[in-house]
Amino acid sequence: MQDHSRRDQIMAAALAALAGFVDAVGFLASGGLFISFMSGNSTRLGIGLAEASRFALLAGSLLAAFVAGVTLATLVGRQLQHKRRRSQLLLVAGLLAAGAALALSGQTWPGLLLAAMAMGAENCVFEAGGDVKISLTFMTGNLVKIGQRLGLALSGGPAFAFVPWLLLWLAMIGGAVAGALAWPWLGLANLAVAALVAAGLALVIDA
Repeated sequence: MQDHSRRDQIMAAALAALAGFVDAVGFLASGGLFISFMSGNSTRLGIGLAEASRFALLAGSLLAAFVAGVTLATLVGRQLQHKRRRSQLLLVAGLLAAGAALALSGQTWPGLLLAAMAMGAENCVFEAGGDVKISLTFMTGNLVKIGQRLGLALSGGPAFAFVPWLLLWLAMIGGAVAGALAWPWLGLANLAVAALVAAGLALVIDA
């Protein structure tokens, strides 16, 4: 994170908060599955397979949708390199808007699959050289970075190198809190709110 500008760090925190928001909404709508946290869905897939339950199919479809979103955003980025990040965020907004429209018309699961695609696509915003430089939905890796940098600080390294990663994690938690609080009021319409936020971020992000 220290290699990124302050503007990019703020944008990464905003996108992590968006991921937390969408994840909370999807978790509540699906009865316990994740829209952005695919490690959790991988565990649910394994348990579902062991129990021969429908959760295997549901978790597997979310995993496939997430990977499809990453693939689609990567292709968009290759085609529109001069405005890659803006285009990818507009893709995120479009997928979330389409997911909201489907969910609100009674097709909840297809809507959640599009939301999962959006979260996969979001991860490509901070891609460079074919690799993701800032993980926006995979917080386990970011918690590892916090621990590593705390260890370095305690052994004489930079004292506050852990702070950007901590703020990224806190942003996702904050987004999840917001999504959970908004759920009783707006339900699946929260996906439309997330789409508007993604579109707004697309307007201000460096292309």
